Amino acid sequence: MTTLRPPPLTLLDKYHGQDTLPLYSTTVTVTGGGTGHGRASGIARSDDGQLAVDLRLPKELGGPGGGTNPEQLFAAGYAACFHGALSLLAARARIPIPGASVHVTVDFCRDAVDGLFILTAHTRIRLPGVERAAAEELVRNTERFCPYTKMARQGIVNVVALVPPENAGES
Repeated sequence: MTTLRPPPLTLLDKYHGQDTLPLYSTTVTVTGGGTGHGRASGIARSDDGQLAVDLRLPKELGGPGGGTNPEQLFAAGYAACFHGALSLLAARARIPIPGASVHVTVDFCRDAVDGLFILTAHTRIRLPGVERAAAEELVRNTERFCPYTKMARQGIVNVVALVPPENAGES
């Protein structure tokens, strides 16, 4: 069994380049499941097979529940990323944070601007045993460093493209 270790502090080294430099890439594919609707009965699978979850519309939105949903997946990713960034910065600053926790609440909302939908996120960090001023500085630095927080504030490069079916042109 492989021993689990935190990522190296060299991830904190600044990159100086003209374009983004991908360090890791993954693909998750959602298919529609029994109803043909990804959110209501879909299946989400990662390209490496490590993620395979049933998607279900939550009861609060008229669904049966019994599976996860996009908001939970986003909240999990955000919380994990923020916790990881917080841990790296704490290690560099030599601040032990053994009881640290990051709680992210994602709300699926009606958008007052266009009447459609929007997500909001609320991030709460607990750093027991860390002096208040040090904890506040650590959280502020993590906000500037965490890719999910940067994405939520600044947006994300997002290219949406329709691709032809895999068997296009075959008879």
